Amino acid sequence: MIRLLLVHDDYLLRCALRSLLTSAEDIDVVAASSRDVAHEAARRPADLVLLDVDCPGFSALAGMGKPQPWDGMARSGLVVIAPTGRPGLLHRAFEARALGYVSKDAPPERLLDAIRRVAQGSRYVDDALAPDFLSAARMPLTPRELNVLSLAADGASVSEIAGTLWLAEGTVRNYLAAIIRKTGARNRVDAIRISRHAGWV
Repeated sequence: MIRLLLVHDDYLLRCALRSLLTSAEDIDVVAASSRDVAHEAARRPADLVLLDVDCPGFSALAGMGKPQPWDGMARSGLVVIAPTGRPGLLHRAFEARALGYVSKDAPPERLLDAIRRVAQGSRYVDDALAPDFLSAARMPLTPRELNVLSLAADGASVSEIAGTLWLAEGTVRNYLAAIIRKTGARNRVDAIRISRHAGWV
């Protein structure tokens, strides 16, 4: 029996996924929001964590460079559900050490197959996500530039970004100029739009 911790912030989708997964006789599912995942994982250890990278809680759960909440919670690792056309989300899931990647457009049987294969110690990448993985490998921004851009996307000023990241304001402006150049954007707002569409922030 595979013990699975399903994490999704949308209640309706969480219930639908739980219903789908519990129809499989070899999968035992506990579902939680990103706010409750630590409590549920401590209460009932799982073999796998299943996470939708497109839900709001993913950014909080999988912050780059931070310890992952599923470290020590799941023996076999992390499986993610991802939309096509947003390579940045796949890059972030890879940074979070996901082992299985399933397209949101995949049939339910593919998700079940991915869960079973990762539980057995294999990796799984949905064919529909392969082009996005190639794009994710060419991600133009450094981790520091992503940090700066994420704060800018949240509305932080140059001085606020500098204070948060312990940088000089001139250094922040240099990072923003590099981000605009690397993304082919017209300005900071356009760079945020491009990066959000790709899933980088």
